Amino acid sequence: MAGCPKIFLLCHGAWSGGWSWKKMHPLMAQAGHRLIVPTYTGLGEREHLASPGVDLDTHIQDILNVIRFEDLNDIVLIGHSYGGMVATGVADRARERVRQLIYLDAFVPRDGQSLFDLNEGGREPMRKAAAAGDGYRIPPNPPPPDTPQADLDWLDERRVNMPIKCCETKLKLVHGEPAMPRSYIYCKRIPPGDVFGQFAKRTKSEDGWRYFELDASHAPNVTAPEALMDVLNEIVA
Repeated sequence: MAGCPKIFLLCHGAWSGGWSWKKMHPLMAQAGHRLIVPTYTGLGEREHLASPGVDLDTHIQDILNVIRFEDLNDIVLIGHSYGGMVATGVADRARERVRQLIYLDAFVPRDGQSLFDLNEGGREPMRKAAAAGDGYRIPPNPPPPDTPQADLDWLDERRVNMPIKCCETKLKLVHGEPAMPRSYIYCKRIPPGDVFGQFAKRTKSEDGWRYFELDASHAPNVTAPEALMDVLNEIVA
């Protein structure tokens, strides 16, 4: 059980949406926290808004608007996977509202970097996959291999193609590196071609970070929700 109640605001991963954190709501409520899980433009229940112009800045603005219209303060901002790109931009532009920043097996960009800069091995395959489809969206990567069949069915029904510009947009930081406390959670059950090990290594050794490991694959919100909640409670306690 964590100390006082917190507001957790999620920046979700690629192809996904707020819906993918369904298992976390009862656990957050049990711990006394509030979990807010907006879905980005062009994904999930907002799939009908997809267009070639949707990019990383669109998704940063999506979350900034939630902060503004919900009048959120003292936020614990979580970036999962691609959501680390979004969360870094949000923390930069709303730094007076964000109390701490948690990266969950996520990209940690520096100023001027795109997701493709941080995952060069994925650039060409994703561009080819987009070109083979509607020209501007990337089909989903498969979920982690240890995902139970019922969860796979649930995910496969809901994950949708992702606008490629989100991976091509270079992050622009106005204020430099985020100044609030930052934590990195590295999921140790790594798939082939581990993309996130570079950030585990960096955040383990760089000042200003707390580093945590989770015995789970890349989407613990689906496959290991209780273990994820334990780590989140430890971070915010």
